[in-house]
Amino acid sequence: MTESRIKRLATTLMDATTDKDPLVQEQIYNALCYLGESEPEEILNSCDEYLRQHDKLAYPHRVIILKAMETVVKNNIALLDKSTAKVVIFLASNEMTKSKEVIRDWQQAASNVLVAVGQRFINKVMEEVLTKFQPGILPHYFVMQTFANLSVSNVFGMVPFLNSILGTMLPMLGMAKQDHMKSVFCYALQHFSESIQEYLANLDKAPDPTVRKDTFSNEIFSAYEVLFNSWLQHREAKLRLAVVEALGPMSYLMPGEKLEEQLPKLIPGILALYKKHTEAFYISKSLCQILEASVNIGSRSLDVQLDSLLGTLHPQICAPADPSVPLTVKNHTEVLRCFTVLACSFPDRVLASLLPKLESSNERTRVGTLLIMRQIINSASSQMEIKKPFILSSMKLPLQDSNNKVKRAVVQVISAMAHHGYLEQPGGEAMMEFLVRQCALPSDAPKKQPPDADDLASDSVQSISVNTLFLLSTTVDRMNNVLWPYLLEFVTPIQFTNALTPLCKSLMYLAMKKQEEGENSSLIRYDLNANLPSPYALTTRLLVVSSQPYVGDCRGTAALRLLNVLHYSVHPALDQLWSKTVPLLVEHIEENTEKSLSQKEWEEKLLLFLQETLAAVSDNTWICHFVTEMCRQLNSYNGFPLEKNFLYKCIGTTLGACSSKDLVQKQLQELLETARYHEEAEREGLASCFGICAINHLEETLAKLEDFVRSDVFKKSVGLFSIFKDRSENEVEKIKSTLILCYGYVAVYAPKELVLSRIETDILKNIFQYFNTKDLTLKLCLIRSICMISQAIYNGVKCGDFIFSRKAELVAQMVEFIKAEPLEAMRTPVRQRAMITCTYLVILEPHLSDPDRTELIDTCLANVLALPPLEPPKERDENGGDALHKEMLYGDTVSALKDLLKSLLQRNLTPHGLQDMFAHLGPWIKSNKEHERERAVEVSAALLDFYLSKLNVSTVIPFYNLGVLIALFSPRCSDSLASVRQHAVDCVYCLLYIQLCYEGFARDHRDEMVEGLKALKKGLEEPDFTILFHTCNNIAMVIGKRVPPDQLMSLLLAMFEGLADPDKNCSRAATVMINSLLKERGGVLQEKVPDIMSIIHSKLEEVDEEHIRKAAQQTVYILASQHKSVVVSSLLGSSLPFDSHACTMWRSLATEPTLTSQILEQLLEKVNRDVPYKESKCFLLGSGSERIATPLPLAATCALYEIMSAPESGAAVLGLYPPLFVTLLLRVSCTVGVQLPKNLQSRERRSGSHGPAPRSLHPCSCAVETLKVMLLRGGSEEVARAVGSAGGWELMASPERHHDGITVLARAMARHAGPRLPLIVKNLVPTLSSVFDSQRITTTAFFAELLNSNVVNDLILLETIMDNMTGRQKDACTLVRMLALRGLGNIASGSPEKVRKHGAKLLASMVNGMDDKDDPHNLVALEAMSSLSKLLDHVEERDVQSMLLHIAIRIRPFFDSEQPDLRQSSIVLFGNLTKFSEGSCEVFFEQILNGLVTLLLHLQDPKPEVVKACKFALRMCGPNMGCEGLCDMFLNHLREDRSLHYGEFMNNVCKHLMQSYPEMLNRLILTNLFYFKSNWVDIRAAAPMFIGFLVLHVDEDHCQQVDLDQLISALNLLLKDPVPAVRVKVAETLGRLVRIL
Repeated sequence: MTESRIKRLATTLMDATTDKDPLVQEQIYNALCYLGESEPEEILNSCDEYLRQHDKLAYPHRVIILKAMETVVKNNIALLDKSTAKVVIFLASNEMTKSKEVIRDWQQAASNVLVAVGQRFINKVMEEVLTKFQPGILPHYFVMQTFANLSVSNVFGMVPFLNSILGTMLPMLGMAKQDHMKSVFCYALQHFSESIQEYLANLDKAPDPTVRKDTFSNEIFSAYEVLFNSWLQHREAKLRLAVVEALGPMSYLMPGEKLEEQLPKLIPGILALYKKHTEAFYISKSLCQILEASVNIGSRSLDVQLDSLLGTLHPQICAPADPSVPLTVKNHTEVLRCFTVLACSFPDRVLASLLPKLESSNERTRVGTLLIMRQIINSASSQMEIKKPFILSSMKLPLQDSNNKVKRAVVQVISAMAHHGYLEQPGGEAMMEFLVRQCALPSDAPKKQPPDADDLASDSVQSISVNTLFLLSTTVDRMNNVLWPYLLEFVTPIQFTNALTPLCKSLMYLAMKKQEEGENSSLIRYDLNANLPSPYALTTRLLVVSSQPYVGDCRGTAALRLLNVLHYSVHPALDQLWSKTVPLLVEHIEENTEKSLSQKEWEEKLLLFLQETLAAVSDNTWICHFVTEMCRQLNSYNGFPLEKNFLYKCIGTTLGACSSKDLVQKQLQELLETARYHEEAEREGLASCFGICAINHLEETLAKLEDFVRSDVFKKSVGLFSIFKDRSENEVEKIKSTLILCYGYVAVYAPKELVLSRIETDILKNIFQYFNTKDLTLKLCLIRSICMISQAIYNGVKCGDFIFSRKAELVAQMVEFIKAEPLEAMRTPVRQRAMITCTYLVILEPHLSDPDRTELIDTCLANVLALPPLEPPKERDENGGDALHKEMLYGDTVSALKDLLKSLLQRNLTPHGLQDMFAHLGPWIKSNKEHERERAVEVSAALLDFYLSKLNVSTVIPFYNLGVLIALFSPRCSDSLASVRQHAVDCVYCLLYIQLCYEGFARDHRDEMVEGLKALKKGLEEPDFTILFHTCNNIAMVIGKRVPPDQLMSLLLAMFEGLADPDKNCSRAATVMINSLLKERGGVLQEKVPDIMSIIHSKLEEVDEEHIRKAAQQTVYILASQHKSVVVSSLLGSSLPFDSHACTMWRSLATEPTLTSQILEQLLEKVNRDVPYKESKCFLLGSGSERIATPLPLAATCALYEIMSAPESGAAVLGLYPPLFVTLLLRVSCTVGVQLPKNLQSRERRSGSHGPAPRSLHPCSCAVETLKVMLLRGGSEEVARAVGSAGGWELMASPERHHDGITVLARAMARHAGPRLPLIVKNLVPTLSSVFDSQRITTTAFFAELLNSNVVNDLILLETIMDNMTGRQKDACTLVRMLALRGLGNIASGSPEKVRKHGAKLLASMVNGMDDKDDPHNLVALEAMSSLSKLLDHVEERDVQSMLLHIAIRIRPFFDSEQPDLRQSSIVLFGNLTKFSEGSCEVFFEQILNGLVTLLLHLQDPKPEVVKACKFALRMCGPNMGCEGLCDMFLNHLREDRSLHYGEFMNNVCKHLMQSYPEMLNRLILTNLFYFKSNWVDIRAAAPMFIGFLVLHVDEDHCQQVDLDQLISALNLLLKDPVPAVRVKVAETLGRLVRIL
């Protein structure tokens, strides 16, 4: 019986192999394997029987069964008995050979079964398969393949059969006519040969150690003859490759003399195949095996074949290997192995063939040859030992090759040579020079080539060379003496600059190694190495390249470290200094980045290091040699302006330390003669060199410059500086520029006590003659030089007196330079530099005259402020660097202008001086061009800040022009440009503090009101008029409080003028400020109120702007406080919707609480006086009707909104909170779905088309907005915010979700406005009997949610509300009944302590709710279940137990309801009921078991909320199930926050169920069968999986309960489910049923 069931299961699964889904097929295969693990023999027999009985089953389905058989055999090979093995062998053999045609998948699967069985039963397999292998009859393709695979998988078992197989097979070779049969014979011969080789290699472990190679030699040779002489000539490429693959391994087994005899034909035959096949790997592999076999027998024939071998193999290496095609890479490896074999046997001839190819014109030939050379150098090192000089000399041509790929290959050859001692030979140095040259290549060179260039290298030649050099220096010990000190020769030549970093690193490593060996003092032996650079040359070079420390892969650190290591060789006295300072310099580079490093500071550090070095050496002869070397190197740096500039500074520093005056003059002369004057960096460098030199040699420097001036260089006559005679006019200007710059630098650097006396006599007299120039370079140098001279004078005379007699002349010259600049654009830094120079000049004595001063200011303002604006950022991005340069130049120029004006103001720091300055600036501040205003106000702010910072008032004097200046700037706080606004506040701030200073306050005194201005700046960043209004108002208040009375009138007059400002924002700001000032003196203007109102009204209509409106509101309030009834009645008469002016006026009435309260009461009475809507017949819709809002309550609601939207109405709203809240809540309720009257609908549309209406006039939206604003104004912001964030306002306006919105509102009121509730509840209770359904729903929803909060208990409202809710249970409206139940349930969370008292009454209400007959959508039942779940925690147990069973049975059908919320509520309630099961434990346990399967399956429910409910219910049920393991699992794995691995979880659940309740097996299975028809796919898939796990864990004793036939039938039916995922689970379970058979 058991057997037949296993068989039935297997049969069911095998029937299902016809399933088209690959996942299902995979699972069927797995299930069969699973059955096979349990009963391998039974399953193998079943498969055998099935395949024999289903002879017509298509082969793809047979393959699944055969694969399962193979797996079962492999996994249970040790357990199989002979009889089963025979059955399997016989079946597989038949399946394999049933079809004479080759059907690969099927026959391969059968063959694999035979190979699997052959692991243990090789004799049985051979016995069977050999019956299909008869002499004289061509065997089946897969018979041969099976033999071949068996020979690989079971070498020791198979080799003994091979002799006889080969004997039978040889005659068949001639019979094979079809290509595929020939291929399989080749495949077999290849594997047989490999097996025999393995067998012979492991004879010590073999069963028959007497087996010898010659046992098989003759048969293999016979086969060889057929393969080589016949089949290799075949036109089919695949067959030829199969033959080649076989010939390689066969060659090892052929008799030696036969192989020798065949080689003259065999090798050419194999080589010929290269032309016929693009895929060469198999040919090369076989050829290599043949060559190895030939060498093993000591063949003499190879000698003759060598040329053709080399000729054929060489192109194989020359064809580049494609890494994306692995076989091409493998082919290269095999061909290189061939070369190794040949080079070891014929070294001379191989080299003679290869080396001439290095001269080939074909790049691939050269690269390929180099690859072979590397292989030979590495793998045939002993044979190549005596050939080293020959090989080295042959590398001369490759070293000159320019091709990148060749270079890479050469670098790889050099690396191999280094490891094998080639580079110690003569000629090795050339190889090293080549390597260093490659390191010096630009690192981005490959990127410049076209993307399709064949010369592209994946890794650049430069990077591979750098790595190679470093590895040779650090890992190949024999290279130390080759590289040291030889590599030092490459440090100074400029062409190796790019290689400096790797060179320095390698040299440092080598030097340190030498020092460890004790060679410190003799580190560099100049006596043995004549070509090495001198210590002076090395020091200069390494110091100069360190000035740009991050270039070339951070060469600064490498150069400095090397310099440090070489300190003894540079000068013995430097040990202590350098070992301390160099590490600090290196640390400074490493702590910074290229961006963060200050170049100026870094150069100063290096120059200081140089100074300290010179002081430490303190040897004039050494210093003279050093400076001479520096000058000698200057020309090397012609392409490196930054480095050359630094070298000039080094020369200046070193000359300064030189005590030989003659040498100093000689070198300065040489520098002047050789400088490249047309380069700016060179001019700068030379000038700074002269300046630095002048620190110690002022006389010599000035004398040399004087010679230069007098030398007639510029007149092109022959003389001392005759070297210049051929210079062009343009170049002469550049020489003049340099001369002038030199004077400037000398003035700055030279000692002040010496240089001041020489400025006018020696320096300026030589500069003045060049002012009349149009050359830009010369002009800029003149300006800079004058600036430097001014700074030198300023810094030198801080304590003394120096009258600069030529000051006015120089200022006038600068003004001329500025005037000459074009106004339409800023192209040069002339303006900026000239203004900086003037800044220093005006400080010096004597004072400028007034006309000169005026001329200077006006010229500078006109030439900077009037420049056209910069390009907008978008265009700037497109123009790139040029635009960025312009932006920086512009910024620097404005800074220079500010500094100059400050410098001028400093000379007259009085109100008059300030007035004078703003007389010049005023027109620019009021300009109608934004960019001019922006610049002028920015400059003004800087000037006022400067004035304030420098002000020192000794006597209290009037600041007579304060009002005028404040009126100039304060309206600008509202300028259209944000930057102007910001700077205007700064100006007002400074002016008020200047006033305070003049009133006698100390300069550091801080006035709280004035300080408040700073905080206002943030609000001026964005052009938001609300913020601008507040800011201007606040500024006006500060001004009003701080401006003295005598200034007030002038301030007001100037402000009124400001109304005509071209910038409209500023005119509005003036309005606001005027209003603010007038408000202070409103009393005196009382009789003119009507006039003011008329002006304001006309202004509102003319300019509808925020600031005007704000000003209007203030004035309206003054009027309304005296004439409120007129104002209110006129506003009520305004037509709906209110226009913006009416709204503005309404809001102005909220300013004063008493007034506001009276108006609010009046409006509430109007809302309540009339019905909210009238029913109107809708003719278009037949008998239907629509609700139309009545106009008076609508207008009053709008008015309430406008008043309460003003923040000032807060106090009044607070006083009327309850009536306002109740009236507006019911107003919302009654306007849901209500329409506007027709006349208002059209009017609202019209106002919408003309411009945006203040807000919607729709009755419900209007009421909601008014309620919202009432809460905000009544101090219940938290309520409004909570309702808003929960989406409550939108819900309230929705006819379907209105009650949900009310719930949100009630919740927020209970939480944030509890004390308001008693009066609200009192006002709301009467509406529960309202004739309007909407009002009953609203009030019930509100009360229901209040019960959710303990606040009703605290306020003693609970009983009142609860009784009202109970009374609503018979309400005609379903929604009211549902909400009443919700309210009663909410008592559980709101006042849990009261539930026990009213328990029976509450439970009765819930049970009645569940039995509600008029409840077609189960709304009331759903609410009853949810509420009951909440109440259960708090009621008396006895109250529940009487109803427990009734409730459990009533809710069970809802578990599988189509409505997710019903499923969720019923399951949660069931979980809660378990707490009360103790008294009636048996009865309720039965209910748990009834629901258990459902709950577990619904863990796969499509709705997350139902899954969550199931987790809760199962956690609750766990403790009542009497199984601790199950209870723990439910508690741990079903936590809400934890994700669930359902399959694993169910596996463990079933284990516990079957341990604790094995007798429940059948019942659990039957319940699961019910869900096989579920609509939900995941549940349909979970049910069979559940059964599978139950079966997996049940004990044998309990298996008999299951009706297996019914179960298998049901599973069989489900196996046809349309969803593959379900079928997969069914197949898995069918496999598991083996447990209960």
